Amino acid sequence: MTAPLTPQDDPSSDGRTPEPAPDRQDDQADQAREQARAEARAELRQGAVILAAVTLAGVLLGLLWVWLAPRVPLISDGKAVYLKNTEGEQAIGADGWFGLLGLGFGVLSAALVFLFRRAGGIAIVVGLAVGSLLASLVAWRLGIRLGPTGDVAAHALAVGKGVVFDAPLRLGAKGMLLAWPLAAMATHLGLTALFGPRDPEPPVVPHWPER
Repeated sequence: MTAPLTPQDDPSSDGRTPEPAPDRQDDQADQAREQARAEARAELRQGAVILAAVTLAGVLLGLLWVWLAPRVPLISDGKAVYLKNTEGEQAIGADGWFGLLGLGFGVLSAALVFLFRRAGGIAIVVGLAVGSLLASLVAWRLGIRLGPTGDVAAHALAVGKGVVFDAPLRLGAKGMLLAWPLAAMATHLGLTALFGPRDPEPPVVPHWPER
């Protein structure tokens, strides 16, 4: 009988330990992590685009506010400036128009964002919320700048005694700045709940009673 060959005696062996085959599970885990990072980067980019687009839409709100808000008439007697109509509600009307326009823009912007990104995501919601608030601020400041001058004394002196002129456009109720973001968040939440993608239900495993 001959003794069995050891690895050193085996002519087909070069004395090296064979390397293990690559683990498929590790490769799949790396691919899943890379895909998740790519999706997160894409979502961040989309959120930034939404934030910028919604903020720019505040310019349109400001222009509409200047156009639609009622004017507050003032008059000067040469010494002081007075309200021409002490019982007028034009100042309240300016706040109301800003709030109504903000609600409308909030609903519209949320609907467009939902159509653009139906799957939603944290970055999308944050972009919509922050963009809506910035848009309200842009509309407010733009409306004041484009409206009648804020220097009431100089304006009264320029138009003369007894001549009616418009008071500066103001937003008395600062809470109206939240009309757009609140409407946008409520609308987006409702659309996501009604028409958003659903998570797949877990498979039903039959259970047989033990005998």
